[in-house]
Amino acid sequence: MAAPKHSSGRSTSFMDSTTFRDSSESEKMEATGSWDALDWTIEPVSRSVSRPVSHVKLECLLEAEQVQVEGYGVVLVNTDEAGTLIVTNYRLLFLSEGTRNVIALGTIPLATIEKFTKIVVKNQPTPRQSEKIPSRRLLQVIGKDMRTIVFGFRPKTRQRRAIFDALSSCTKPTSLWDLYAFVSGPSKFGNTNPKVRLLNEYFRLLGKGSLRASMNMIEDDSFTFSNDLWRISSINSSYIMCQSYPFALMNYATNNYFMVADASDEEVLQASNFRARGRLPVVTWCHPKTGAVLARSSQPLVGLMMNMRSNTDEKIVAALCTQLAGTRVKQRKLYIADARPRKNALANGAMGGGSESSSHYSQSEIVFFGIDNIHAMRESFARLRDYLDTHGAASSDGMSSFLRHGGWTWGGGNLSSMSASVSTLGDSGWLIHVQSVLAGSAWIAARVALESASVLVHCSDGWDRTTQLISLANLLLDPYYRTLTGFQALVEKDWLAFGHPFADRVGMPAVMGSGNMPSELTRQASAPVLQSSPSRHSSASQAPTSHAQNSNDYSPIFLQWVDCVSQLLRMYPFAFEFSSAFLVDLLDCVLSCRFGNFLCNSERERQQCGVPDACGCMWVYFADLRASQGSSHVHYNYLYDPLKHDGPLLPPAAALAPTLWPQFHLRWACSSEAQVGGVEAQFRQMDVKLSELQKEKEMAERKAKEIATLMESLTAELQNEKQVSSSSKQMAKRASRESDAIKRAVQSLGCKVHFSNSGDCTVGIESSQIASSQKLPYYLKREADGTMQRDEKSDLSLSITVMADDDASINPIGRVCETLCPLGMRDGGCRWPDAGCAQLGSQFLGLKVNYEAFDKLSIYDSYFQPK
Repeated sequence: MAAPKHSSGRSTSFMDSTTFRDSSESEKMEATGSWDALDWTIEPVSRSVSRPVSHVKLECLLEAEQVQVEGYGVVLVNTDEAGTLIVTNYRLLFLSEGTRNVIALGTIPLATIEKFTKIVVKNQPTPRQSEKIPSRRLLQVIGKDMRTIVFGFRPKTRQRRAIFDALSSCTKPTSLWDLYAFVSGPSKFGNTNPKVRLLNEYFRLLGKGSLRASMNMIEDDSFTFSNDLWRISSINSSYIMCQSYPFALMNYATNNYFMVADASDEEVLQASNFRARGRLPVVTWCHPKTGAVLARSSQPLVGLMMNMRSNTDEKIVAALCTQLAGTRVKQRKLYIADARPRKNALANGAMGGGSESSSHYSQSEIVFFGIDNIHAMRESFARLRDYLDTHGAASSDGMSSFLRHGGWTWGGGNLSSMSASVSTLGDSGWLIHVQSVLAGSAWIAARVALESASVLVHCSDGWDRTTQLISLANLLLDPYYRTLTGFQALVEKDWLAFGHPFADRVGMPAVMGSGNMPSELTRQASAPVLQSSPSRHSSASQAPTSHAQNSNDYSPIFLQWVDCVSQLLRMYPFAFEFSSAFLVDLLDCVLSCRFGNFLCNSERERQQCGVPDACGCMWVYFADLRASQGSSHVHYNYLYDPLKHDGPLLPPAAALAPTLWPQFHLRWACSSEAQVGGVEAQFRQMDVKLSELQKEKEMAERKAKEIATLMESLTAELQNEKQVSSSSKQMAKRASRESDAIKRAVQSLGCKVHFSNSGDCTVGIESSQIASSQKLPYYLKREADGTMQRDEKSDLSLSITVMADDDASINPIGRVCETLCPLGMRDGGCRWPDAGCAQLGSQFLGLKVNYEAFDKLSIYDSYFQPK
């Protein structure tokens, strides 16, 4: 199958309709397109829908991932790569035709798919072509991770229909438990209950970091600790006060959030009725030295005329203005930061909501940040994605931006086209929204750090813009949250525990309609009063669907916050332990629904669905990845220096100019430009080399230690050898002296003694029974059995040869003794008194020869005394 060819002209862009168009509608829409015909291999109509699902186990499949349908001969139009398109119960998988490698651009988790559409492009025949060219059957997939991909299928086959039907069923599970996170189970990525981790974080904020939470503590309701100003209350243990606040396990009476110390539980319950969805003011962070706090809530229900009041709510808010430590000022200043534009706050008053009045809350100042709502963020994100797809290097129409408009991205290089393209990026509004969130967070952090003031933050419901501002301000104020461990605690506290509706915002299946739940879990307000206010009621959860565009609640709020974090990481590269790659992996895991951390809309829903026990934990998965490579893992920031920024980060307004986040925004459209910056890449390479050198150094050190140990052993052996050599020398000298003495003694007896270099000893003895002019020579030779044999010779000389044996000494004197001694026994013993022969160190020896010669020797008489 030949790869599709590009045309030089710009094709008609794909529509962003949320409904699937049929062939006739697509033909009408795409009839004017300038696509060239793909050189397909046309197969008979009788071809089956698709080949049977391969029974060969693919190595790229994850645990519990199962193939649902396969399509062969599919082309990824973005890059003109042919391969096999597979739908599993977790993702859409694209494998290259030749190598069977996974193509990252064409592989996307099912939960990450925002929408998918069938498209037909009708090709116009050229004048030279008489036959009708088949239309192009395409499948467009738009992801929540900034990618737009298109697959081309062979004509006159039903493979596209098979893939489309599989996507329709797999992306719309009938219940929450059909998600891959539940199918795969916790596996090896099980973890502790998130309630325990949340309590540990609160203990740290209270200055009681030595305390460690446990499930027993939660079950016993024994975690209600406090310090001088704040306490941990268990008032929301049954979610009676607020269903979206933390937190309760179905069978345990627990509560995990800070409440004002001097407010009773009854007053707190009354105050929750005055706030939308029962989300009353609570403390999420307190300064360890000044006592200033960051608090969060939802909008007050003051009404259109702003005349509704709550004494209990005003009392709780006033308690945030605690006395400044070490000053005469009775109360610190309180800022009430409303994240919405002022006009939006007033408009909410018509629906029963609104904003506070500084006249009702003493020592307070109301500030509006002007951040747009979730609908504006969703539209801005879609425009940014279209801009990147249009001007990227690998666009969904299969054409590089360099091939458009006469061969250049900027319309042939003219400045007017270039300015128009840049304005398109600006028109998306994404960077403006990011800058608004960054500026608001920096303003909050400055008020707390510079003025020791407390800040109460809210928007409408208190779980979108409020969460963005609070968590970013925490990140700026507390260096702990800029570590990997602290960042996990921050996300679990401000995003998960405080009820950011991830299922609605990310477009994941909702709990309602699952059928296995004893009751429908809807986001209802707990307060029974003021029923006229629609802000008190949450909309019922819709049936599970992965087509987020069908829900008006879908919005990339968490993605935008992570984008803000990446901007801070760019501005302060030495302040964060984690890298940009960690943030990208975090977003991928959140959007893919591979783990259970970000399922459902609240802590309560996750607990009642059994998510912590039934699903794997993303944080454990990340920790396992980092443990496999140590400090060289891509999640670590090589520039991190905790001493360089050990205090709050207070960026000036001029520094809050955001840019596109290359590692995330450009990774699909401009993959080469999305690579890590040169400095960081060099640091990573240097770190890898340093790690290798450290390993080599450790190996060299171990070898050096082994060599040193061996040298010590050899030195000890050498000393022993020296001692043995010295002793041997002394023995040799002694033996030499005795040998000389024996030689003189034997010569005095009329014998001639000759010691050869081989150790043999030859003794010539003069016989008195033979003529004086003759000598009687003979050889005495000791055999191996110890016997002596004499061989007579014609020259009448006597020669004694002593042969060495195993027990004999190398001292030739001993062998002379054994040969000549008349008292030697056949078994090798000695009959000399006290064995005082020359072999044992004596200067004497007994010879049964000329006894007249003994007068010349000094011999003890005791040697010859009878036994």
